[in-house]
Amino acid sequence: MSTPESAPAQPGSLLQILGVSFGIAGAVGGTIGAGILRTPGLVAEQLGSAPLIVAAWVAGALYALLGAFAVAELSASLPRAGGWTVYARRALGDQAGFSVGWIDWVGHCAGLAWVAVTIGDYTIGLLPALPVGSKVVALLVLLAFALIQRLGLEAGSLSQKILSLGKAIAFLGLITACFLHAPVQDLAGLAEPLLEAPGPAEPVAAGGISLGIGAVFAMQAVITTYDGWHSPIYFAEEFAEPSKDLPRSLVGGVLSVAGLYLLVNLALLRLLPVSRIAGSVLPLADAAEVIFGAWSAQLIVVLALISSFGLVNAVVMGAPRILYGLSRDGLFLPQFAAVSASGTPVLGLVVTAGTAGLLVAFGDFTILLGIASFLYVLLYLSGISSLLLLRWREPGLERPFRDPGYPISAAIVWLGSLAFLIAAIRNDTANSAGALGLILLSLPLHQLTRRLAPPPPA
Repeated sequence: MSTPESAPAQPGSLLQILGVSFGIAGAVGGTIGAGILRTPGLVAEQLGSAPLIVAAWVAGALYALLGAFAVAELSASLPRAGGWTVYARRALGDQAGFSVGWIDWVGHCAGLAWVAVTIGDYTIGLLPALPVGSKVVALLVLLAFALIQRLGLEAGSLSQKILSLGKAIAFLGLITACFLHAPVQDLAGLAEPLLEAPGPAEPVAAGGISLGIGAVFAMQAVITTYDGWHSPIYFAEEFAEPSKDLPRSLVGGVLSVAGLYLLVNLALLRLLPVSRIAGSVLPLADAAEVIFGAWSAQLIVVLALISSFGLVNAVVMGAPRILYGLSRDGLFLPQFAAVSASGTPVLGLVVTAGTAGLLVAFGDFTILLGIASFLYVLLYLSGISSLLLLRWREPGLERPFRDPGYPISAAIVWLGSLAFLIAAIRNDTANSAGALGLILLSLPLHQLTRRLAPPPPA
């Protein structure tokens, strides 16, 4: 691993002080949230077999790893802050760059608001005597993490490392307890699930169309739970050695998350019957009930809070850099390219936290999450498309890291993302239409900002 050293920076520019330890912490923090508490039950319900469950999580890890290889090539070749917009602009032009940056930032704000509200709900459940409601707690959480990021890059980096480490320790502690406890031989000694599944869990029949449909739904849930591994790309300009640090951060982050997810599922499968995992909305809560009894509910709430805090920190830290990247490239208002002496895009931070706060107060989260999930997959599709186009159009582009599986790996991720989008349009037409509406809105917004922003640099 490289050792980050402060690099000379111009006044008002981003600081090049990050290393691999932050990159992996950012990937872990941006990926592992409360979803892993629920997804094992969804997967078990669809597949109904321990070997198939493990195979699904391994397949999800391989899919994420293929994506990480592709994005590692892009980020090492174009180490500029802003995320997916950087690659789309280089491969497809200014309009595409603006549109991708716009939907990326909107998706971040929607996801941030949802996680903040989730934290508010968990906190009120844990401390019902608090004199405020869950939305007030959510707004206070947003304010607290915004203030941490206002302190600067060093404070943001340190907080992300601490939160990601705490998250890993908490999960590993519960995993270890599952392995040390005697397996449950039957369901007679267990209470009813802490939360009931929406319907009876019926293992999918082996073979045939039913198993195929179950596998598709299971993989959708698994891949969604792996989402977030790309978080280091938003800080590409701030790594001390981006050509080395970014690939190591992306690949190391995916491997770290995959290892933890596999351990979670192996621990659950050792402790609980598959039928019980499939019948529960929160299988880890049921595992905690077996091990810790009366303290299980509080334990799972604390685990969910720890997971969510790291996710909020990663998003509050990354989203302002999308606006920074758009502004720096002349695609957005120039004021958003201003950076404090401590390395924070302050205006982007204020607007991001304020927008998320408005969504907390007034947003419909069923709609927001449906739209955001569509946008997230569209970003992956834009990134892989950019990789394919740049390989074709710019074969001479310096590539310190090259995707070892190209073009097969890139094609797998591209086709997988396209299949997800088609499924979303068919199964969630209203939210997909809302997402497409946001994309179309980027067209007049880009024309408006072109009048106010300076021409993009050549």
